[in-house]
Amino acid sequence: MNVALFALGGTISVSGGPGHDGLVPRLTGADITAAVPGVTELGVKLDVRDTQAVPSANLTFAEMLDVVAAASTAVRNGAIGAVVTQGTDTLEETAFLADLVWPHEEPLVFTGAMRNPTLAGADGPANVLAAVRVAASDHGRSLGALVVLNDEIHAARWVRKAHSTSTATFASPNAGPLGQVVEGRVRVLAMPRRHEPLPSPAGRLAERPDAARVALHVVALDDDGALLRAVADTCDGLVVAGFGVGHVPSALAPELGALAEHMPVVLTSRTGSGSVLRNTYGAVGSERDLLRRGLVNGGLLDPYKARVLLRLLLASGAGREEISAAFARHG
Repeated sequence: MNVALFALGGTISVSGGPGHDGLVPRLTGADITAAVPGVTELGVKLDVRDTQAVPSANLTFAEMLDVVAAASTAVRNGAIGAVVTQGTDTLEETAFLADLVWPHEEPLVFTGAMRNPTLAGADGPANVLAAVRVAASDHGRSLGALVVLNDEIHAARWVRKAHSTSTATFASPNAGPLGQVVEGRVRVLAMPRRHEPLPSPAGRLAERPDAARVALHVVALDDDGALLRAVADTCDGLVVAGFGVGHVPSALAPELGALAEHMPVVLTSRTGSGSVLRNTYGAVGSERDLLRRGLVNGGLLDPYKARVLLRLLLASGAGREEISAAFARHG
């Protein structure tokens, strides 16, 4: 049995003390796995590959889709699962992107670290060990892409990074973790329904990195909408992170309605949990008003995940009806 492990950059891969330029990636995938106590006793051979050794803030859609494609090839060639180690800054987005296109029953598990190897209590080794356990377990099958840190198993579609420094940073506010790793056992307590995978536009995005540019606008107190006026000329879609259940200042409603006539505009909540409503409030700028103006309801998706889904759909050539249907399924 073998598990493919793809080592990217991030906190889990840095070494040496901080200098004038701060910590930088230095550890290879082999270095990372060599520091994991107990991994050789799992009875699983690790096929370790190094790729995209950069901070996760520098990762692109095309690069991550290439990593997913490589993991998919490894599974087709006999791997029982795959693990991706990367920085945690964008992990909630990259894991969701992977989940949207992952076609296999075999697990695709994302992990990382909050404390680098130079610190007491570095959490990278424990996270890698738990991730490999999940990737190699029958209990991890048919769950899509997963995020495993702090001995918790989260669905990529629900997980969020909720704290800037805590080792317990990853949480799933709307659903909770799917399970845990306890005394070396993978315990899955919830089985979310899988969606059909979407086509991967990796080739198009590699050729044209600016393809399907999607803006994200976070609505704030006394927002006059001035920043929205450049969106029509520079972007192919927009995600709006509205107040509460999906509200914006009334002055923004006509601006958003006009944009929705020319591009998909997805309405989400900036709160980080809970759903955008449909039929409760009726004032100008409320969710009912905005949906009447043509905005797409983002449902339970937070703004960052909504942007990932919208860009993936646009890069794949999806039309307005397909986009609305996809958000109805995933949101």
